[in-house]
Amino acid sequence: MMEQVNWGIIGVGNVCEKKSGPAFYKIGHSSLVAIMRRDANKLKDFALRHNVPSYYTDAEQLINDPEVNAIYVATPPDSHKEYAIKALCAGKPVYVEKPMAMNYAECTEMIKASQESGQKLFVAYYRRALPYFLKVKELLEEDAIGRILTVNVRYMRPPLTSDLIAETHTWRVKQSVAGEGYFYDLAPHTLDILDFLLGEISEAKGFSQNLGHLYEVKDTFSAILQFESGVTGVGQWCFVTSGKSTEDSIVITGTKGQISFSTFSFSPIHLQSVNRAEDFAITPPEHIQQPLIQTIVDELRGKGNCPSTGISASRTSRVMDQILG
Repeated sequence: MMEQVNWGIIGVGNVCEKKSGPAFYKIGHSSLVAIMRRDANKLKDFALRHNVPSYYTDAEQLINDPEVNAIYVATPPDSHKEYAIKALCAGKPVYVEKPMAMNYAECTEMIKASQESGQKLFVAYYRRALPYFLKVKELLEEDAIGRILTVNVRYMRPPLTSDLIAETHTWRVKQSVAGEGYFYDLAPHTLDILDFLLGEISEAKGFSQNLGHLYEVKDTFSAILQFESGVTGVGQWCFVTSGKSTEDSIVITGTKGQISFSTFSFSPIHLQSVNRAEDFAITPPEHIQQPLIQTIVDELRGKGNCPSTGISASRTSRVMDQILG
């Protein structure tokens, strides 16, 4: 067990500016002591603004820094497995960005390294610790909509400006770096929170196409989900619609009603049952990963448990593999 968790971050990009980075030094018994990025100017700028004492352009140096006793891997997905396994083998617990890896096979390698090293492995499916989604879980567990029957997911959005010209494409639409584009980037948040709310997805099937022809990866996806509990679900994701078609919705239907909510927009949770209609407006925290990071710090200090582990996250990667065939 640790008394003080001293974090090192590999890959201090945009996600670390507000979503995650500040949480590491705002939580009690937690500090951010080292960071790594290949771009030396951006690295030093981040270190100065966030008061980080040590910074490196080489990941090996950060991993081997004796002041660092826990590591956050915040690089694109193609290097998650490499850095996570190196850190675990160096005797340090790891918190890795989502998706956990490029595929389920890589996830199993990371879990094996965690088990063999005796070091814990956590994954940034931070919705599992957010009050918004915990409220949905509470409603389901108090039988607000009766026995759960089905779930329907729809996520539609127009292309980003950077998607329209090949020269401005980001790493998120490069298959060798990020897998199957925005589906890999965004859909796992939804699939993971369904695992958290409804239990394990035992089987998934899907169809996927590149219909917008804007980049090399696919942009339109449909899936059928079978949960171990017997609940069935369908999901559709499209990243090349018009702005008029923008949608971010999850609808869980039960024998007494339904609960509607969103993955990303945090629109009010709407409960509609045979004897109750109610909305719950719950905004996310300033640093959206902080509640989950708090659970990681707690577990590393022997004071609690994190709900997002390598085991749970690997299930989401397995489901994505099945959807993509």
